[in-house]
Formats: sequence, structure tokens, C-alpha cells
Amino acid sequence: MAALRHLKQCHPRGIAISQFHTSSPASAKQHYKMLVLGGGTGGIAMSSRMKRLVGAENVAVVEPSEIHYYQPIWTLVGAGAKTVASSSRPTASLMPSGVKWVKSKVQEINPETNTVQLHYEKIKGLPEGFEHPKIGSNYSVQTVEKTWKALQDFKEGNAVFTFPNTPVKCAGAPQKIMYLSDAYLRKTGKRAKANVIYNTSLPVIFGVKKYADSLWEIVKKRDLQINLRHNLIEVRADKQEAVFENLGKPGETKVIEYEMLHVTPPMGPSSVIKGSPLADEIGWLDLNKETLQHTKYPNVFGIGDCTNLPTSKTGAAVTAQSAVLSRTISKILKKEKTDKKYDGYTSSGYLITGRA
Repeated sequence: MAALRHLKQCHPRGIAISQFHTSSPASAKQHYKMLVLGGGTGGIAMSSRMKRLVGAENVAVVEPSEIHYYQPIWTLVGAGAKTVASSSRPTASLMPSGVKWVKSKVQEINPETNTVQLHYEKIKGLPEGFEHPKIGSNYSVQTVEKTWKALQDFKEGNAVFTFPNTPVKCAGAPQKIMYLSDAYLRKTGKRAKANVIYNTSLPVIFGVKKYADSLWEIVKKRDLQINLRHNLIEVRADKQEAVFENLGKPGETKVIEYEMLHVTPPMGPSSVIKGSPLADEIGWLDLNKETLQHTKYPNVFGIGDCTNLPTSKTGAAVTAQSAVLSRTISKILKKEKTDKKYDGYTSSGYLITGRA
């Protein structure tokens, strides 16, 4: 797949454009006024908006997966409050009627003529470490149920939760599973034998001071151990050991034995974008932060996780961005001046600290 031109939109897992061509020995070129690459939250939202703007026959969505997962639920899956099945729906049931669904994976983007990637491999010992018990991650459908299994099987020792030294989807989620696990351990009478530890690469427990102050009160009340500027670099799953680097003291590392380990993996831009002219120096889709238009290619736009917008990568951000982008594209198609700007709004949703 190659050669994309005109409008393009990116969501937590994708991009959109207009005048897209697919070419293979088995198919003729296909032309669409609007093309959405990726069928996640932003992709589905924007394809629906573009359908209303230019007509369903002029919109196509490229998405290889037959199943759409609502990932925010996975925090609750890891804590035993929801099932994986409750987070999934057939992609076909969410695709706007009349819009063309191209069941394929984007291989190349060439604006001249999708997604945040999880990088477990950047932590030594992963992802192979997930084959062992006692370790899970709410960021993958393959590993989220392992979190709940590790929590159920907990007997005594350290329950360790991590936050990586990269941007992540929903910055509150790594803490949510800690609080929910703490609540479960209390409910089952195991909390007295547990040390609940949250090791985060960040210098603060939460980015907004008002909420950080409240969270510190909860931490103190529940006797939770918070280690700031601690980044997970290795998992020795056979020994049930996690190795952390102290970002405040370069070269210093600490080994923590665990009875349960929840890993929030390092995250980064999609290789499809990173290896294209659309990327900034790090690899994110390079956008004007107010108009959501590409800084170099005027026919390219984006929203969501794959962008370099200076805001948190959440579904709430996508909701706000999609309204701005829809207005922007509408104005540009009419050759009018854009009049709506993205103000950076985002939210991590409810930061759950307990369970009844």
C-alpha cells in the first residue's frame, strides 16, 4: 500500500487522507476523497464525521482487525471487575454504514506522490517474561488477564506497579490498577502481608498539583510506597525480580523481588509514521498544535495517540480533537479560513482509587 494524498487524519491508532490509492496484482487502484488509517476511537469518530461531510461513498477506513477493543476497560479487567469480552465488539458493528472498510494493515505512507506502539522489548526480559506467572500488563489483550491471575494468586510479598520513561496512553491508568489491587487485597484479607509499591519514572505522582495533593493523602492513608524517578529496565521473571534504574542518580539500579508485577510498557510512535516524511524528529506525526494540520503537508491532518500534540494521549483528547479537526477540514474544503482551534483539552477519565 502506498501513495496517499489529500486529507489525512490520525487517531489513537491511525491516520486519514484523501485521494488514496491501493495497488496490488489482485486489485485496481481505489480512490477516496477521505481515507482514515486505523479503526480505533479516533478513526471511527472521524470516519463518521467525514461521512456526514463528504458522503459515505467518498470515505474509506483501513483497519486490519475484525475486533475493536475499548482499552480503557482493561484496567478493570486486570482488577477482576470486568471481563475481556466486555471490552470487545466486532469492528463491523462500529464502522459507519456505507463507508468502505479496507481490511488491511498500512505498510507505507508517502505524502509526496497508526497508533502508539507498545515496546515491551525495551525492557530486558520481556515480552517472554509474560510466560511466567506473577506478572501481567493491562495494555495488551494477551496479557491483561494475567494481571488478574497474579492478583488472585497473591499470597505475601511485594506487589509492584510501574510507569515507564515514555509518553503513555492515559497517564492515570498505571495508578488505577495499583489502587484497585490494594482494595482487592484488603477485601480478601491479604493486605497485611503485602507491600504495595508504585515505581514511576515521573518526578511527581500526578501532573496536576490539585489532584496530586489528594492522591498523596490516599497514599499515606493506605500505606502505599511511591518511588519517584524509578524506571523499570529489566524483568527476571524466573527469579521474580524487577530491576529499576534511578533516573535521579544515573547509573544507580535497584532490584526488587515481587510476588506480583504489573508492567506499563514503554510506548512510542508507529513505525509507519516514524519512517515517513510525516514524522517529527522523534517519530510522532508533526502537527500544528492548534489546527491539527501537518506542519509541512497541508493535505495531512491528525488526532490522537500518534501525534506530537503537547497533551495527554486519551480518548477524551480525541473527542475534543475530532470536533476541531472536522471543522478545520470543512473550512478547508470550502476554501475558507479556519476558525476553530484545539485548546489542548484532555482528561484521563476517572482515577479510581477503590472498589466497593
